[in-house]
Amino acid sequence: MNDVVDHLKRAIEGVRPRGIPILFGPMAYTEEDYADEQLQRRSGINRLMFEKKMFLAGSWGADFHPDLQPREDDTVLLPHKSCDVFQTDLPEHLRRMGITHLVIAGMTANLCCESTGRHAMEEGFDVTFLSDAIGASSIPEYEASIRVNYPLIANAVITVDEFLAAVEALTAARVDVQSGDTVRGSDHREIGTVDKVVEATEETEGYLLVPRGLIFETDTYIPLDAVVKRSGTDVFINIPKLVVGEMPWGEPSSRADRRAKHGPRATEVDKLYGSRSPSIRGRSARE
Repeated sequence: MNDVVDHLKRAIEGVRPRGIPILFGPMAYTEEDYADEQLQRRSGINRLMFEKKMFLAGSWGADFHPDLQPREDDTVLLPHKSCDVFQTDLPEHLRRMGITHLVIAGMTANLCCESTGRHAMEEGFDVTFLSDAIGASSIPEYEASIRVNYPLIANAVITVDEFLAAVEALTAARVDVQSGDTVRGSDHREIGTVDKVVEATEETEGYLLVPRGLIFETDTYIPLDAVVKRSGTDVFINIPKLVVGEMPWGEPSSRADRRAKHGPRATEVDKLYGSRSPSIRGRSARE
């Protein structure tokens, strides 16, 4: 449906000349994984891979696709044994290279790609998914990830063309949002057109003004810090279109509003959960 292999190849070859690190997250299983660790008993996907002899070390199934071979200066991670590439030496390489933003592509949408992206987000990384460079075993599995889950755990779900255009813009020079740009949600759906861009003042936060129209009953003031990237004339914000209407964006956000959204400082909170504080090992709840 998406010509995933070709899009993966284009994404990889498109960033190599720009010095963007490429990390390969392979899978490979040995006898120890099944005979000693009993991974086939851990989950449904592990049982499936075991019974079908998928990704056996040294076999064709554990090799890299002929069109997607890593080069000498690419990073090949230790194999992950289930769904989460963060359960390998990935965090070590990310720290070593100073990486703060992961762009995820490959297989499969609802397992390895989603688990890794979710873990990365929880660890404080910015995450972008390349929708046409990700595959799955079925269309429902793919659509559930791309349309529902990714937009909430990532800052954007974009195509390879949009990704490469955004990289080109960042490499050449910083490109700011412009009037007339199309605003898209993290689910890639169109939200509206930028009428004007207003920088922050002493009283209000910066925002994009999207006028009322078919989607919005009133003008919408999208905070500038919700913008995560610009590709061509498309601007992506880190919330899906589905819930934009629920955001309190009916007027420019004041500095006071912003501070209120931050919540209290930890030292100002008597009981974290209202009824009681978290249990601390070695201390009683009363203490």
